[in-house]
Amino acid sequence: MDRKFVMTALLYAVVGLALGIYMAASKDKGQLVTHAHIMLIGFVVTLSYALLHKLWLTNCYTTLAKAQFYVHQIGTIVLLIGLFLFFGQIVPLEQVDPILAIASITVFIGMVLMLILFIKSS
Repeated sequence: MDRKFVMTALLYAVVGLALGIYMAASKDKGQLVTHAHIMLIGFVVTLSYALLHKLWLTNCYTTLAKAQFYVHQIGTIVLLIGLFLFFGQIVPLEQVDPILAIASITVFIGMVLMLILFIKSS
């Protein structure tokens, strides 16, 4: 699982940096929140999960570990798309807010699942 997390973390980093470069070049900081979330939830948290798997988790191919990976990825992708649509003024907050809420809770559940995996591994 550690390699899956590293691969997705690096993909998030590429997307986040590309968005950051675009914002700098266009002088339009409208997607700053989206950029920050891509880099933090997408890159930093996902890379942290990779390190936890590599350094501490011993049985990384359990159903719970796989579920945690997909819960985090789905929540993160939906959250980032929702933020991009909102801050790009494509979709109004009233429409995207419930999606952002569900995606945020999904990312939170992914974190709780990682905590459970870590505790079970100890």
